[in-house]
Amino acid sequence: MWKFTLLLLLLIYGAARYWSNSENPKAPAVPDDQYWGTRESYSEDKTIRPFEIDVKQEVIDDLKMRLSRTQSLRKPLEDIGWIYGVDSEHLQTVLEYWRTKYDWTKRQSLLNKYSQFETSIQGLDIHFYHVKPRIFEDSSIRVLPLLLVHGWPGSIVEFQKIIPLLTIPRDDRDFVFELIIPSLPGYGFSDAAARPGLGSTQMTIVLKNLMSRLGFEKFYAQGGDAGSVITANMGVLYPESVLGIHSNMCQNNAPSAYVWTILGAYIPSLVVSNEHWSKMYPLSYHWSRLFEEFGYLHVQATKPDTVGIALTDSPAGLAAYILEKFSTWTNPEYRFNKDGRLLEKFTIDELLDNVMVYWVTNSITTTMRLYAETFSIAHLMFQTE
Repeated sequence: MWKFTLLLLLLIYGAARYWSNSENPKAPAVPDDQYWGTRESYSEDKTIRPFEIDVKQEVIDDLKMRLSRTQSLRKPLEDIGWIYGVDSEHLQTVLEYWRTKYDWTKRQSLLNKYSQFETSIQGLDIHFYHVKPRIFEDSSIRVLPLLLVHGWPGSIVEFQKIIPLLTIPRDDRDFVFELIIPSLPGYGFSDAAARPGLGSTQMTIVLKNLMSRLGFEKFYAQGGDAGSVITANMGVLYPESVLGIHSNMCQNNAPSAYVWTILGAYIPSLVVSNEHWSKMYPLSYHWSRLFEEFGYLHVQATKPDTVGIALTDSPAGLAAYILEKFSTWTNPEYRFNKDGRLLEKFTIDELLDNVMVYWVTNSITTTMRLYAETFSIAHLMFQTE
């Protein structure tokens, strides 16, 4: 038995070395001018227009009416926490706060605190914050352009706290950032594509064209979740433009990465240092966690419009679907608590601000289509991820 195991490890090691040395792929040729708008409105208005969030009161009134008519929810199982998903009893307290205490007028004003704009890129009106630092004209502080890209189920809401930290000069730094924070196509206040094909690679091009429209041919980029895939693609497609990338979801889908991962299950020191061993191994634990949490991904990559209809019609359902991710993805241990420890890192208003961006723009369906487009065979052939 040990001879077979040794032979298997040698074969895996050889395959890993082969793929590591042979992988030097060329950037795929992707059109940079695909038109994603409706054919009836084919035009490219290159103006940059001021934008302000202004939701009609009738939308808020309709929301509160729907919340007041939420059906009685099934009681959760005893001692189950959030393992099966959102605890319905705790969700009721969130919905009641949303209906009776959440002040959209106040929260909307906070979201309008920073300068917002929209401009047409490849047929889509793209919404974005453009936040410039306040510095003296004769200052020696360097101003670095930084593109911040959210993912799903996030939005421009998630950057509100960090904006001042990045744009206010500090005594111990000789630089400060000028921020471009877009709503991804189909998310929030940006238009959605009118036809199939707008995956993460194509979104990368839309955002690169946005940066060029604003006069930034070289810039830094940061991305989270889907945003991390998009910014990584930016480095692949436009290496001469991207000065640096920060990602909070690094991944490598090259064949050698999987081979090395399996090899590391037997000899971890070949792959990862001892201090980080638990982040990758044992594989049985980490892969079982993926199976437990990735059901949403399969649904959104195959039938986003079906689940989108249900979530579009029900604010309670939308809140449950989104808030569950803010619990479990913040810390997997939170799923063992009845309240999901939702307020451990966020306030209830911050969480509802994000849900509101999805609700008032009726965008949950178009946001989930990103998964279907990115995991399509045609998109996977690009091999950008």
